[in-house]
Amino acid sequence: MSSDDVLNNERKMTSVFERFLSLWVVLCIIAGILLGKVAPDVAQYLDGLAIYVKGAPVVSIPIAICLFFMMYPIMVKIDFAEVIKAGKSGKPVFLTLFVNWAIKPFTMYGIALFFLGTLFYHFIGPEAVDVVKMPFGLDLPVGAAHGAGTVVLVDGVKMLEVPLWRSYLAGCILLGVAPCTAMVLVWGYLSRGNDGLTLVMVAINSLTMLLLYGVLGGFLLGVGRLPVPWQALLLSIGIYVALPLVAGYLSRKWIIAAKGEAWFKEKFLHVLTPITIIALLITLVLLFSFKGEVIIGNPLTILWIAIPLFIQTMLIFWLGYGLARLLKLRYMDAAPAAMIGASNHFEVAIATSTMLFGLASGAALATVVGVLIEVPVMLMLVKICLKTTQWFTTAEMGAPAQQPITG
Repeated sequence: MSSDDVLNNERKMTSVFERFLSLWVVLCIIAGILLGKVAPDVAQYLDGLAIYVKGAPVVSIPIAICLFFMMYPIMVKIDFAEVIKAGKSGKPVFLTLFVNWAIKPFTMYGIALFFLGTLFYHFIGPEAVDVVKMPFGLDLPVGAAHGAGTVVLVDGVKMLEVPLWRSYLAGCILLGVAPCTAMVLVWGYLSRGNDGLTLVMVAINSLTMLLLYGVLGGFLLGVGRLPVPWQALLLSIGIYVALPLVAGYLSRKWIIAAKGEAWFKEKFLHVLTPITIIALLITLVLLFSFKGEVIIGNPLTILWIAIPLFIQTMLIFWLGYGLARLLKLRYMDAAPAAMIGASNHFEVAIATSTMLFGLASGAALATVVGVLIEVPVMLMLVKICLKTTQWFTTAEMGAPAQQPITG
C-alpha cells in the first residue's frame, strides 16, 4: 500500500472497548467509589493478598495478575526481528528515543512540581498527607524522618507519611518516565501513520524501558524528596515489563511455529486484543475503591492532577511533531513518532505506583488520572495530525502529503 493510499484510507476504532474507553473509565471510577462505600472490606481484603517480605507487602497478587494481562497482549504483538531493521528508519527512531528519554521525564517533573507544589499547593492542602509503603528493606523507627516523610505505624505496619502533593508528584513522575507502548498502536493507526514503524518503535521503547525506567524514575523520585525503593522498583520492572516481554516473545514464537503467522494475526490477536483494556478496567475499580473518600471529599483533586498532565502531553506532542518537521520526515513517520512521546505507558505507571507506594496511595491515583485524560486528549491530537498532513512529505522524493479525506 502506498503512502497516499494510507493517508486516504478510512481508519476507525473497531473495538467497543477502544471506541468508548473514556466512558468505560468513568464507569469504573463510579463502580470503584461505590465498592469502597458499600463493601470497603472487599478491596482491603484483595489488597491484603500480597507477597510479604519482612512483614511488608511487596507485590499485590490480584493487581499483579491484572497488570500481567494488561501487558502480555501488548508484548506478544511485537515482532523483534523488525527491531534489527530499524536502522533503515534512523531519524524517527532517534527522534522518539531523544524526546522520550532525554526530555519528557524532566519536563514532566518540572511541570508537575510547579503546579502541584506551588500553584495548586493550597488547593490540595498544606496539611494534607498520604500514607505510602516503606521502601523495601528500609527499617527505621517510628517517628524517624526519611526524605520528605515520617515513619508512622498503621495497623501494626510501618508506613511512610508524606505530603499529599508529593505523592501526586510521584505518580506524575512515573507517568513521565513511561513512554507509551500500548495505545500508541491505536493512535498511530487512527492518524494513518506507518504501522510497521510504530511497532518497531514500540519494541525499541520496551527494551529501552528495561534499562532506563528504573534509573530515571529513581533519580527523579529522589530529587523530589520521595522514597526511592530501588529493590521494589527493579522488581516491578521485572514483573511488569520483563516477564510479559519474555512471555510474549516465547509464546509468539511457539504459536507461529505451531499454527502459522496468519492464524496468529487473524485469530489469536483478535481474541487477545480486548484483554488489555478489560484488565485495565478491573484494576481501576480496585484503585478507586480506595480513593473514593478522597475524591468525594475533594472532587477537584482530579482536576489538579489532570492540568499538569494535559500541559505535558501537549508540550511533548508539539515538540516531537515540530522536530519531525525540521528533520523532514514523511507524515507517516512523523505522526507515530510524536504520538509515542505524547502518550503514556499508564499500565506500567499504575503497576509501579501500586507496588512502590500502595494501592491506596496518591501516586496510584495520579497514574489513574493519566488514564482518564489519555483517550480524549490523544484523539484530539489524532485530529490535529490528520489536519496537518500537508506540513510533511509522503515519500523520500519530497512530494507534499495529500490532505486526508475527512467526514
